[in-house]
Amino acid sequence: MSNTFTTSDGTQIYYKDWGSGPVVSFSHGWPLSSDAWEAQMFHLASNGFRCIAHDRRGHGRSSQPWNGNEMDTYADDLAQLFEHLGVKDVMMVGHSTGGGEVARYIGRHGSSRVAKAVLVGAVPPIMVRTAENPGGLPMEVFDGFRKAYLQDRAQFFLDVASGPFYGFNRPGAKVSQGLIQSWWTQGMMSGHKNAYDCIKAFSETDFTEDLKRFDVPTLIVHGDDDQIVPIDASARLSATLVPDAELKIYPGGTHSLGDTSKDQLNADLLAFARS
Repeated sequence: MSNTFTTSDGTQIYYKDWGSGPVVSFSHGWPLSSDAWEAQMFHLASNGFRCIAHDRRGHGRSSQPWNGNEMDTYADDLAQLFEHLGVKDVMMVGHSTGGGEVARYIGRHGSSRVAKAVLVGAVPPIMVRTAENPGGLPMEVFDGFRKAYLQDRAQFFLDVASGPFYGFNRPGAKVSQGLIQSWWTQGMMSGHKNAYDCIKAFSETDFTEDLKRFDVPTLIVHGDDDQIVPIDASARLSATLVPDAELKIYPGGTHSLGDTSKDQLNADLLAFARS
């Protein structure tokens, strides 16, 4: 089943609602849509869980508002979706930018509706290099993203998908043209300004305080060859900030574990959901 609902500022959000049982929500990465989670949703819904995933505002089939393309609003949209559906005891799963969305949701809205959290290749605590985060990526990296995006967004998306996102630029990588085309198609469905604004949202938002507020069992999953969100400045730090977090590292794992380590991630998510 797929539906839409309208947020308090009039944005229409598209979401999928598959299966029945305990609820698992999925928050996707930039500049994708809920389609990025289809393998995980199919696996968990086939094993007795209700899987809910939305297209973030300005992405996929959701509407493309000029404003609100930042983490506070992303988290508020998700809170309104949970309220709209009346769900509770949710296991929240977030990949990349979506991991930031999960962190900000818990930071802003608490865990009254949340049972567990999973961060997969996620951007927290903060991607950009700052005085407090000397191990982050320099601002020039993200300025380069923005420049390439405005210059030729279609080619930029193709370059990201065919190279670092799936690790297809590594020697001996088994390249899937289908995955590249799927990523590119999802990216091109995003709103031009929405995806542009989201570069700032995923790179400059500081989730340190959000992570400290986690009070539910948390699994942090990351590939140690993640070229988009390097593990040392993300998962390893997040694991020290989230009380009692479990850190699971995939040796040689890429940024897109849901595709390139699909069977392992599916099994780990199911085991954590059942635990």
